[in-house]
Amino acid sequence: MKKKIAIPMENGVLSAHFGHCQQFAIVDVENNQITSVTEVTPPEHVPGLYPRWVAEFGVTDVIGGGMGQKAIDLFHQQNINVFIGAPIKAPNELVREFIDNKLSLTANYCNHDHQHGCDH
Repeated sequence: MKKKIAIPMENGVLSAHFGHCQQFAIVDVENNQITSVTEVTPPEHVPGLYPRWVAEFGVTDVIGGGMGQKAIDLFHQQNINVFIGAPIKAPNELVREFIDNKLSLTANYCNHDHQHGCDH
């Protein structure tokens, strides 16, 4: 298995709100082993930009906490799988659980009221 997984981060752990992250961890996985982790700072958030920007890194999967349906659809248009409702943990830990099929995905943490602005 060769994958490149993007994880939105805030203060070194998964950001509960995709569009408000400080950085992305781009994690390379080959033969079920993490081979590298690169942290990149995204451009200023504009609705619809992050899925295209993340795709430029060759990302195959995104693990997130909360994300609006529009963003999910935009990732799918880039042929990127989306896994939401992940717990707030460090990227290495999330990817290790993902590789081992032990990643617990629960509710989409993004509150979809109009004031919150999670429909990215």
